[in-house]
Amino acid sequence: MEIIVENVKIAWMKGGLFVNNLLNLEKITSLTMRKLPLVALISAAVLVGCNSEKEVALESNVDKMSYGIGMSMARSVKGQPIELNNDALLAGLKDALEDKEARLDEPAIREAFAAVREEQMEKQKVESEAALQKGADFLVENAKKEGVKATESGLQYEVLASGEGASPEATDTVEVHYHGTLIDGSVFDSSVERGSPAKFPVNRVISGWTEALQLMKVGDKWRLTIPADLAYGAQSPSPKIPANSTLVFEVELLNVEKANQEG
Repeated sequence: MEIIVENVKIAWMKGGLFVNNLLNLEKITSLTMRKLPLVALISAAVLVGCNSEKEVALESNVDKMSYGIGMSMARSVKGQPIELNNDALLAGLKDALEDKEARLDEPAIREAFAAVREEQMEKQKVESEAALQKGADFLVENAKKEGVKATESGLQYEVLASGEGASPEATDTVEVHYHGTLIDGSVFDSSVERGSPAKFPVNRVISGWTEALQLMKVGDKWRLTIPADLAYGAQSPSPKIPANSTLVFEVELLNVEKANQEG
């Protein structure tokens, strides 16, 4: 069941990539026509099913599997920056299940996808430019704070606690605790909140991290303010991190594993 649920979840994610990654229309249409109908049916049932007075029995394995897929799809939908008309989604569900004639032909659907894509591109452009300016303003003010230092690249850091351990090189692997936020304080990722440190090669993360880690020693805890061009730039890696975002991290370096270290 987990494999089925995960595969359908992936299908939805691919179907929704037109919003985040601005895929070309041909890819959008191809993915949507092949993948999105199944997901839309399931998601519509979950999203609009609350309007139904009929209690759904979850007795057989098929019932439970179907419910699990629906739950997975609903969680995926909630995480996607896509505006949906639930009534229209439900209409598509009913028409498909009842083998009714489609209310829209393929050219009309393609045209709608193209229009939404263009609208989304323009919206993201405006938001991206605004985020870049807000980040620049934030960096100017942050640099004035006592204890904040800046490197030649534009990376800003503040030492919160000092250690006396070794400093990693780019090819080493580090273990860290971190807490990442946007400049408005919104948390987008935190190993601290998960209660589990992260472990990764120094040269496999955003360039602001790679630079900062090589300046730190084991036992150090720094607050990093990373300009967009040292983070994800014009790309949005997730709905929680808009394009051109300046990022703030509190990073504690716990351990360093040398690249040539055995075991």
